[in-house]
Amino acid sequence: MAEKERAVPTEDGHHVVIAGRRWRATDPLIPEDVAAQLRRVLMAARRDVGAALRAGEDPAPARARVQAAKEALGERGTPWWEQTPDERRQRWERGLQQ
Repeated sequence: MAEKERAVPTEDGHHVVIAGRRWRATDPLIPEDVAAQLRRVLMAARRDVGAALRAGEDPAPARARVQAAKEALGERGTPWWEQTPDERRQRWERGLQQ
């Protein structure tokens, strides 16, 4: 089994580099318990995408849930570093309501 690639943060902390590819970092303002809950939602949605594809079903609803979870984590949508702390909190709270 291959060794897991480490996520190396960029100097500004806005992104992480994994296997030479840059990805937006999770919003560091999100409390760890909330971030963990959002990651569970994200992983469940990703599993549902795979299950839909294997079953020959439309994965669009599950993909929409992946998108919503990634936005709540600050990994997609308006960059978290361009939002006020209140906007950031509202973003992840919306994600928890889905």
